[in-house]
Amino acid sequence: MFTSVLMIEKPLSATDVDFVTTLHGDEDVSFIVLMQPRGDQADALLRAIDDVAVGAIGDAAKEGEEPSGAEARGPAETALELSVQALRTAGCEAVGQVVADHPLDKMKAVVEEAHADEVIVLTAPHYVEEFFHRDWASRARHKVGVPVLKLFAHNE
Repeated sequence: MFTSVLMIEKPLSATDVDFVTTLHGDEDVSFIVLMQPRGDQADALLRAIDDVAVGAIGDAAKEGEEPSGAEARGPAETALELSVQALRTAGCEAVGQVVADHPLDKMKAVVEEAHADEVIVLTAPHYVEEFFHRDWASRARHKVGVPVLKLFAHNE
């Protein structure tokens, strides 16, 4: 069985589930989903600049309202539960956990513990972070020791 560590920041859409579950053809895939709450990923300024870069000016103005810390935990757990269930419904094995602190360290530990074959980082575009190679996928490539695939999440 092929094991993928899947890092997400929002619930998987049906399109995302189809996308990640068909990456390896007919091979059975097991997912370990790590949910990183968006409010905990980066500071509000970088997120606001990303929003402006994609023309979402209204979203940029709301970045300060994004829950973080303990406030973000409940929505993150709900998103994780929905995503894990969607992967299981699609016929895959899936477990998951919310990552509150040191997400790259946690990712590396999970990869080693599970003997994972790859890491998939499924996020919205973060242009500023990507330009400076500070996004999760770029940083993970130097840390986890397995191939890292970056995919952009779909909106539904």
